[in-house]
Parts: sequence; C-alpha cells; structure tokens
Amino acid sequence: MAGFFGAISIYPCVTDVFYGTDYLSHLGTRRGGMATYDETTGHFNRSIHSISKASFRSKMEEELPKFIGNAGIGIISDTDAQPLLFNSRHGRFALITIGKINNFEELAKQALEHNMHLSEFSSGKVNPTELVGLMIIQKPSLEEGIRYAQEQIKGSLSLMLLTENGVVCARDLWGRTPVVIGQKEGAFCAASEPSAFYNLGYTLVHNLGPGEIVRLHDNRMEKLAEPLPDHMQICSFLWVYYGFPTSVFEGRNVEDVRNNIGFEMGKEDDMQVDCCCGVPDSGIGMAIGYSEGHNVPYRRAVTKYTTTWARSFMPSSQNMRNLVAKMKLIQNNTIIQNRRVLLCDDSIVRGTQLRDNTRCLLEGGAKEIHMRIASPPLVYACPFINFSESKSVMELITRRVIAELEGEEAAMNEERVHAYTITDSPEYKRMVDCIAEKFGLHSLRFTKLETLIRAIGLPHNHVCTHCFDGSSSHTL
Repeated sequence: MAGFFGAISIYPCVTDVFYGTDYLSHLGTRRGGMATYDETTGHFNRSIHSISKASFRSKMEEELPKFIGNAGIGIISDTDAQPLLFNSRHGRFALITIGKINNFEELAKQALEHNMHLSEFSSGKVNPTELVGLMIIQKPSLEEGIRYAQEQIKGSLSLMLLTENGVVCARDLWGRTPVVIGQKEGAFCAASEPSAFYNLGYTLVHNLGPGEIVRLHDNRMEKLAEPLPDHMQICSFLWVYYGFPTSVFEGRNVEDVRNNIGFEMGKEDDMQVDCCCGVPDSGIGMAIGYSEGHNVPYRRAVTKYTTTWARSFMPSSQNMRNLVAKMKLIQNNTIIQNRRVLLCDDSIVRGTQLRDNTRCLLEGGAKEIHMRIASPPLVYACPFINFSESKSVMELITRRVIAELEGEEAAMNEERVHAYTITDSPEYKRMVDCIAEKFGLHSLRFTKLETLIRAIGLPHNHVCTHCFDGSSSHTL
C-alpha cells in the first residue's frame, strides 16, 4: 500500500508536506520521498529514502532545509522509489503513484518497442511510476495523458503531480484508493486520507470521485476531468485495516465503522467470556464496539510496545517480520489470569501472528482464547492495491486449509473455493473450525460480508469485496 500528501500555498509549504506525509506512515514501510518546487528559482528539490530500518521522519528531517517552495508532494510506500522527475512537452513535473499495475511487463515491453527509455533501478526492475510518467507525456495534455495511463493499466492507479503550475491529483478510475482535498486560509492540500488535516489546520472539503482529475492552486481547485458515473469500487479494507481511526472516506469515519462491526458481532454472539480486547492497533475500535454490543468489559489484555520501534519499521525478511510483529505486542498476565479472553482483530492473512498471540496468552494464564475478526475470511489475493504481500494465493491461511481438507487441486479450483466464501455453508464452517483448531482457539468467528457492508454504510456495489468473495464490478 502507499499514501501521498501534497500542498500548495501562498507561503512556504515544506512543513505541511513533511508532517502531512509522515502522518501516512501507517500505509507503507519501504520507501519515503518528497519533492518541492520553488517558483522564484524554478528549481525542483527532491529526496528519496529507504524507511525499512528507520522512520520517514528520522530519515527526512535533516534534509528539510534544502526543500524550498510553496508547493510540494510526498509519499510513503511499499513500492519503488518516488517521486520521479520528468522534463517533457508539458513542462517539468514530479510524479508519485499509488496502485498496482498487473500488466506492467506488457506495458513496459510496448514502451521499449516504441523507442522509449526505461531506467533500471536497484531492485533490478523498471520503476512503475516511471512507466506511468512516460504514458502520460505521450498525450497532448496532462489530463489526457493521465486518463490514457489509467485506461491502459489493469489494476488501479491514483496519482499526484507537482507541476510548475500547481499540484495535479487524479483518483483511480474505479475509486479503489481515495484522494481527499483539504483547505485552509491561503492553501490547499490533497492526500490519500485526511488523518493529517486536523493538526495542520486543514478542513476536508472534497472527495475526488472515481477518475476525477483536479489541479490545486493556492487559492482554488480547478477541475480538469469530471468523475466517472457508477464507477465506485472503493476498497473495504480501508475501514477494516488500512485507515487511520480519525480518517473519513466517502463520509464514513474509520473508527465509527470498526465500532459498528464490533457492536453487531457482540450483539449476535452467544459466547460467554470474561473480557474482550482489541489487538493493537486496528482491532481496538472493533473491540470497543464488541464490548458494548455483548455487554462485556473491555480490557487491555494486549498492549503494543513501540518505544524503540519506528512506527513504519518492518524488515524485508518474512521471518524477521514475524519476530518483530510478536515483539511489538505484550500480554498483560494480570488481566488475563484465569479469564476467558476474547480478542478482536482486523483480519487473518497467513496466521503467523495469531498463532504467537494465542500461545503467549495461554502461557500467560488465560483460561480460554476466543477470536473475532472484523472482516470475512480472506480467500482471494488482492489484484488492486497490494493488501497482502503474498506472492501466491496459497500463502493465505484459508487456501492452505482448503488444501488440507480437499487437496491442492481443490484449493486452486475457483468453483470449489467459492463454496468456502458463503457464510455458514458446510465448507465455510469446516474451514473456520479448522483454522481455530490449528491455532489453539476455543472459538473463531469472522464478520459476515453483509455485516461489513452495513457497517460501512455504502451500497454494496460501491465497495470492492474481491478478497472475500472474488467479485468485482469490472474485469481486470
């Protein structure tokens, strides 16, 4: 995933861009970058850092004095180096992108066949943002180029350009990743989510619609392309996992949605427990709602320890990631001693952290461990925004369990797999029971898809639920 922030104002904007980008550190762990444009000198200033071993703030703070100007953009991402600088017939610009290009190799091959130059980076692969930039400059105008790039890719693409004449923002054609606009006196900003707006003095004034393109000036927002009607397919995981609790997408607050999911699950649940707890951070809102709905005390049975861990730090090695995830969470043995504890969490992907959490709680003296998940089971890999880093769908715990129950052929058979996505079907129940047994849980329940949609509060056909049921309003 990734998050970007851009601003343009009547005064220097570096502080806003720096802190606005840092507020999106929960959306990426690999690279962070910034670029500013100084109108008085005509200079673009840019810096890109690896943030896999240290936070964006610590890497970028020392370089802030070199950033000068009243317009700038920044990004935190799990992908390649950004922002990239271009010099074209549309003038000079810096570009940052969010999304996933599934036909990347095909598009890169076409570019080379048309005598375009693609640089090779340290990853050994062409940078996807560079490819997008080359597609944009093929067309007579920036807005035509942006639309062309979005139409050519299979997957999703939201982007932001820092130009010599404002900041241009475009939302994915199907709205899978949001772009929101903020305003304060003498300034406009744009971001992936408005978590930074409040402390920086901005007010959320506009949500870009699917495919909408705007240019921000310091005193106005200029619309370059209208949103596409009936194209909304916003990712449901923004509310379940990605979004910061204070953020609002399409008028629906993240924490409020998580509370609603928990409340509905708690109200329907017949399990007798002594307390409930949210797995930090994204499980806390759900657990507070569950506590109210089930009339059971909320307790901090598990606490996240981040004093010496950078917020975005996550090693590249899967084994190290598992260890760090475990070390960040500490159970409170006094709270859990001889109690039936119910944990709320956002999802189960591979299940490694769940196994460790369960073992630690039982070793700490818990009598029983029950698990409630804010999403339906993840059965399909996301083809749009890189929710899971899984390179194979068989890395998902659901697919591995299906393979154990019916064999690997069945686990890769879409018709057979679909039976496991239907809530309370015999296959669904067997899969859930098997996962619970595998991780030593006394009970396990996932949110029903209809409950999730009801909690979000948008029409089902406006919300992407592909990773739960394989559906999508348009084909790749």
